[in-house]
Amino acid sequence: MTNVPNNFLGIEKQYSDYKTSKIAVLPIPYEATTSYGHGTKLGPKAIIKASQIVEYYDEELDQESFKKFGIATLKPINFGKKKGAPAMALIEKSVDKILEDEKFPVCLGGEHTVSSPIVKSFYKKLGDNFSVLQIDAHSDLRDTYEGSPWSHACVMRRIWEFNQNIVQVGIRAQCSEERDLIVNNRINTFYAKDLQATDWMETAISKLKENVYVTIDCDGFDPSIIPATGTPEPGGLFWYETVKFLRQVFERRKVIGFDVVELAPVKQLSHSDFTLAKLTYKLMGYAFMK
Repeated sequence: MTNVPNNFLGIEKQYSDYKTSKIAVLPIPYEATTSYGHGTKLGPKAIIKASQIVEYYDEELDQESFKKFGIATLKPINFGKKKGAPAMALIEKSVDKILEDEKFPVCLGGEHTVSSPIVKSFYKKLGDNFSVLQIDAHSDLRDTYEGSPWSHACVMRRIWEFNQNIVQVGIRAQCSEERDLIVNNRINTFYAKDLQATDWMETAISKLKENVYVTIDCDGFDPSIIPATGTPEPGGLFWYETVKFLRQVFERRKVIGFDVVELAPVKQLSHSDFTLAKLTYKLMGYAFMK
């Protein structure tokens, strides 16, 4: 690992220069409302570090994917003492710049709250002419939680307020308020308990608009796959079914960006960091396989 560049994948300047790269990785080490386990602010750094031992060659895509598009890793957002709305504005401004520069944003959180301003940046550009695909254990549709509208438990509610084109996959923890909102507004929610049906992937994709933003809370995975997260729930998604589903989404829709959030690194469970680094790289490959 000597002299490995400190960027996603540890790649040389030829493939990591911002001007020539098509992908921009934005680390967002924001943590203010985690409600059980803590440490999500360390997630972006852990994913980037783990990515530096991910193999360049993807056997599924039969390519060293990064050479097709280049991956620039930006400096982590410095929040200082900013929390809540001011912090969200800072994230939104950072994503605005990536979109202005016509890069494909890959955002690494941080708690799930960070996804709301990312999606808001796309909304300013596209209106509501895109869907938000959420992979998650939790609905995250509370209006407030522990007195805050900017809790990670409220992120999809904040998004739903300006873009109601939401598809949720893997849900297995919610309160009655969230369930009522889902039923009364016909939100497309695919509960983990129902994912044994052979046609769920087809049905979920059919609910998505042509343009899709993907937000992945790592607790959407089963804890046996990703144990290092603040609010793990049993009965989650597994690796091959998840990448199979996401590949179909990337093939059949235009994915405009994605985020990976809620990793709370644990030294003894570093396979969580590595798995999410590999997932991030694989999705980059999917984004540019056409």
